[in-house]
Amino acid sequence: MNYGIFCLLYATLAVPVVFGYPPGSCDGYTNITESWRNFKYYGSISPGYPNDDAKLVGSWWRFTGIGGDVVVNACVGTWSGGTISVIHIQTSDHPSEELETPLRSRAYGNIDTYCNDVTMQVDIVLCPGGFYIYRPLNHKAPEMGYLTMHSTCRPDSCGPSTICTVLGGCVCVPGRLLSTVFPPTQDSFECVDIDECLAPICGPFANCTNIIESYSCVCMEGYEPTNPGLPIKSDNPCTDIDECNTGFPCSGSSNAVCNNSPGSFQCECIEGYEYEPHLDVCQDINECETPDFCGPGATCTNLVESYRCECDPGYSPNDALLEVSPTNNCIDIDECETTLASCGPQATCQNFNGSYNCTCEKGFAPTDPASPANAANICIDVDECDVAVNPCGEQHTCTNEIGFFNCSCLSGYEVVSEATPICQDIDECDTLELCGPNAYCTNLLGSYSCACDPGYEPTILQEEPDPSNICTDINECLEIPPRCGQGTLCLNAEGTFHCFCGELFYPSTGLLWEEGITVCKSVQDILAETPPVEGQTKGRTFLLTMLDELSENKNYLPPGKVNNFFAAATQAAGIGPQVESNTLGNHGDGVTGSIILAIAELLVAGSNPSTVEPFTVTMNSSTLEMSLLTVNASMNGRPLSLSTTAQRMDIHLEHLNFDGFKPAAFLNLKGLDRLLSHEYFETENKTEMFADVFTAFLPMNTTNLTLPVNFTIYHDKKPPESGLATCVFWEDKRTNITENEKPGDIIHWSEEGCWLSYSDENHTVCSCSHLSTFALIMQIGEPPPESTFLEWLNRVCVAVGLFFFALAILTFLLCSWNPKINNTARLHLCLTLGLSHLLLLWNDKFVYHEVACTVMAGILHFLVVASFMWMLLEAVQLYLLVQRLTKVQVIQKDGLPWPLLYLIGYGVPVVIICVSALLYSDGYGLTEAGACWLSQKRSFNWALTGPVIAVLVLNFILFIATLWSLRQTLANMKSGASQSQDTKVIIFKIVAQFVILGCTWILGLYQTNIFFQVLFIVLNSQQGTFLYVVHCLLNKEVREEYIRWLSSSAFKKRGASEKDLPSVSEDIDKVAEKVSQ
Repeated sequence: MNYGIFCLLYATLAVPVVFGYPPGSCDGYTNITESWRNFKYYGSISPGYPNDDAKLVGSWWRFTGIGGDVVVNACVGTWSGGTISVIHIQTSDHPSEELETPLRSRAYGNIDTYCNDVTMQVDIVLCPGGFYIYRPLNHKAPEMGYLTMHSTCRPDSCGPSTICTVLGGCVCVPGRLLSTVFPPTQDSFECVDIDECLAPICGPFANCTNIIESYSCVCMEGYEPTNPGLPIKSDNPCTDIDECNTGFPCSGSSNAVCNNSPGSFQCECIEGYEYEPHLDVCQDINECETPDFCGPGATCTNLVESYRCECDPGYSPNDALLEVSPTNNCIDIDECETTLASCGPQATCQNFNGSYNCTCEKGFAPTDPASPANAANICIDVDECDVAVNPCGEQHTCTNEIGFFNCSCLSGYEVVSEATPICQDIDECDTLELCGPNAYCTNLLGSYSCACDPGYEPTILQEEPDPSNICTDINECLEIPPRCGQGTLCLNAEGTFHCFCGELFYPSTGLLWEEGITVCKSVQDILAETPPVEGQTKGRTFLLTMLDELSENKNYLPPGKVNNFFAAATQAAGIGPQVESNTLGNHGDGVTGSIILAIAELLVAGSNPSTVEPFTVTMNSSTLEMSLLTVNASMNGRPLSLSTTAQRMDIHLEHLNFDGFKPAAFLNLKGLDRLLSHEYFETENKTEMFADVFTAFLPMNTTNLTLPVNFTIYHDKKPPESGLATCVFWEDKRTNITENEKPGDIIHWSEEGCWLSYSDENHTVCSCSHLSTFALIMQIGEPPPESTFLEWLNRVCVAVGLFFFALAILTFLLCSWNPKINNTARLHLCLTLGLSHLLLLWNDKFVYHEVACTVMAGILHFLVVASFMWMLLEAVQLYLLVQRLTKVQVIQKDGLPWPLLYLIGYGVPVVIICVSALLYSDGYGLTEAGACWLSQKRSFNWALTGPVIAVLVLNFILFIATLWSLRQTLANMKSGASQSQDTKVIIFKIVAQFVILGCTWILGLYQTNIFFQVLFIVLNSQQGTFLYVVHCLLNKEVREEYIRWLSSSAFKKRGASEKDLPSVSEDIDKVAEKVSQ
């Protein structure tokens, strides 16, 4: 049986206790082997940079490894090591010998200018072995850390490729430097080779080759050192070799000359020749192979060592006095400006490159249309009206003129010369306000028509709208029968109306409302009709369908519809206020929670009815509280405050580089903490949600804010003294939020980018550098470390107790008892306590099976309450037995009748369990402590705490009353040694029995030290042992039964001579008989 489960079982009776921790010593420290702490190290790539040592406060630490073994003893400048501000401790503040108590010294922090900007306290101990351990007592500034040095330098003190300096610092060997890519490790500072070749160390015209911790220089081809006897360096550079002076390398080619160049030489052909590498000769250049060598409009002819350019027909040299060449191109001859071209009257000459063309003017055509116009084929007038299709259009008049024609258009038409036909309809609808506001104009041939926009009607219904008969809004919500249908909600708006359902209902057609088809159905009916997608529940399928519809929505969503959709989403997710049972458990459902957040964002996006006018809306329902207003680019840099009942957001707007208005919203998502459970926050501490989940949506870049956003969160209850308020945001790094969660997915509450700015018992202020979905989680205390000794002791003791429970049950069932003795309460006390101990032993086997864990919690609740009821019945029977003794009656049969015993012993627990399950069925199952037990939510643990406290109080009262009654009876008894001994036996058994019934449970309140923990385990687990010893082993008749079973007749006689120790009932009966005598 898990000892932690017993602590959980009895913690329902206890007041929370804040645990302390003992001070450190030389066998209780933690090694710190971080290399970045050496004061000679520098670099911002060290792990955790800039590091901060606030986490070291209150614990013992030993610095060791290549970073050093003692805190640096002198002032070190900022930005040293792997931190920004450096803490040092002077040598004189270290103990010089081993002391019984730590030496409290001062540590100095260099933050800005001085070496002692801040002073802190630190305990230092010199341990056997000559090393120091430190315990910082406070930490006064962020990004401040302890740097170290080596007290003694050894060749391997600083790791590979390093040197330990005389002051204990670690530096790289010559030829190496600290890596800017690889951070230091526990074993190495990552000194990498210096590539000297990155600098011009060899001088010009030389190749540098890097060698580990050195380099090599070699002259390029065609160069040699200035002084061949010295190494190549920047002061002995490589110079060019003049190959043309060492011979004539171009002697193999005719018509060529040699030209020296830096690092090489060139053999250049004389003018008119080019080098042919395959033949190694200079050949004549064919200039004419170059396209347009002579320019456009010219022809090139190649000659030996030269060429000739001639103009094409229709072209002449630009400079007629010079020959045609690439610099004296041929240009087009404009025949239209000379007498070379003659087009005749009513014609226009158009020049082309190398030619020209004659074109008749508009309204004219060549005499012979098949031939181009010229002086012989002159242009004559064209009768445009003498055609099959009237160019002015049907029913319009066309009149021919010389070179042109005129159109006379009918009323409602106008002449548009470029159009076909020329008489075009006049669009009267281009005239502004022709039909009045909220109306539209339809152009007709020669006329127009006005009609009201949808949702509007003319003031005078029988007439068309115009500026004097304007269109007014129709209130569709007043129409009978209702436009939206029966059982729906209608919201009239200017020119339209909106239909939506109540909070517990959902449209049968989803987001798109189809008039006359859509009806409102309960969310449960919708879910029942929803076919689940493979791998998804019906509720998840419903949410994904809603998400798809909202992502495609382009229409405005009124507040009522937003509230209806969000309420339906929470109902489908199992967290709505009308959900009757909790099927989520304590862990929640982060995937469904992320989907609902996406739905909320789309609902906010659809809540803005206009992008050209400002808009504000507030909403508060049982599932959603929203504060929304629209912002535009003119609000850049201005502060914005949005609030709900329980939270407030203060932010400076930035990056508003869009046109028009967009919504900014702040939402309190009620009940979403059941999906985005606090168990998604990774910590060893116990956690609980301390506020509703809230989120913000703004039309700007919210991933890296210039100024932090502040959230003021008002507490709904007083935080515990040991609580640590933690500001967190919801982080879901899955690429597709609609998929089920897989191993390795990052989906949790995170503290990154958020910090606690202020907190008191009424509210907390959180600051964040980004926007997301946020919550306030309270961390309560730290879990005590599990003790393997206590776990082992608990299992051994429970096993022993179960053995004696079994012996006691067999004894009560099989032995022959005095007819006066009623063992019913004792037998069922053994049965219920034994079974509860046995189930608690295996409780941790069911935590991963939800249904089995719920059933286990219910059975344990029943057995524990039943065992206390049998304890109470045993105490009542003992009291009634003593009362008969005070009346000097000889007891014929002790105890209550068995039907009454069974009715109370099992009937009361059944009633308690049934009422508890009806009130809060989700109270049974896996708790936050990881056990199958009663939840503390909604104070459900009082379903056990209440009956247990009531029974303990009644047992205590009955015990006092029993002792008081027994005192008066014993005072009337005759004195005598035998009677005195009987009295002691009776009192012993009464006290022992009360210890069995209640005392061990009271010890659960005192678990602050190992003594009470061990005492709690031993006494509580041995209830079966005490029951067996008091009611069986010390009973005369039982011992005789044992003797008859286990020994011979000789042993029986010897056993019969032993002193008899009767049962409690027999003891009291004997006293009654003596008193009556």
